[in-house]
Amino acid sequence: MPTLDMSTTPLREVNVTLQQAAKSQANAVYEITNPRGRHAVAVGLDGPLSVTVKGSTGYYCAGMNKTATIRVEGSAGPGVAENMMSGEVVIEGDASQYAGATGRGGLLNIKGNASSRCGISMKGIDIVVHGNIGHMSAFMAQKGNLVVLGDAGDALGDSLYEARLFVRGTVKSLGADCVEKEMRPEHIEILQDLLDRAGADAKPEEFKRYGSARRLYNFNIDHADEY
Repeated sequence: MPTLDMSTTPLREVNVTLQQAAKSQANAVYEITNPRGRHAVAVGLDGPLSVTVKGSTGYYCAGMNKTATIRVEGSAGPGVAENMMSGEVVIEGDASQYAGATGRGGLLNIKGNASSRCGISMKGIDIVVHGNIGHMSAFMAQKGNLVVLGDAGDALGDSLYEARLFVRGTVKSLGADCVEKEMRPEHIEILQDLLDRAGADAKPEEFKRYGSARRLYNFNIDHADEY
C-alpha cells in the first residue's frame, strides 16, 4: 500500500498524486500519515480510489469527491465532503460545521457528532451522523437524506425543500417551514438501507421524519414573518 507522509510530502504533491491515481481508474489504495490538521486533504478525487487518512484534518477534507472512498481516522474541520458528487466519506471522529454542504450524491458517514449547519443546501447527498448535530442543520436542503441517531439543535431544516430528515433523538426546535411528517413504509425502507450502509446500530422505527410544509415555495403575505 503506497503511503504519503505529510510530515515530508507537501500537500500539493499529496493531492496531485491522489488525483492522478484516481483518474487512472487503477482502484489503488493509499494511506496518508501525519496529516496534523492540514486543510484540503484528498480533494477533487475522480475515480475508484481508496484513501485512509491516519489522523485529523482541517478545512475542506474530501471536497468535491467523486467515486472515491475516503476514511479519516480522526476528526475533520469545517466543510468536510463539501460539494461531494458520489463515493463515500467516513469520519471516525467528529465533524465541524457545514459538513456535506451542497453535496449532490454519495454517502457522508460521520461516526461522532457534527456541528452547526450540517447538510446546508444539500442537493442529493446522503448524510448519516451517529451522534448529535448542531443548529441550522439542513438549512435550505433541497434533496437527499440526513439521518441523525442523536439529537438535533435549533432551527432544524429551516427553509428546506424536498430533503428528508430522520432524527432518532430530540429536536430542540424546527426552522421555518419544517414540520414533522408521517413515517410511511417507503421511508422505513429508505432509512433501513441508509442505516445498513453506514453500519449504524439503530432501528428505523425509532426515528421521526421531518420535511417541508411547502408554504414558502412562493411568496405569500400570510407567511411573511416566516421568510
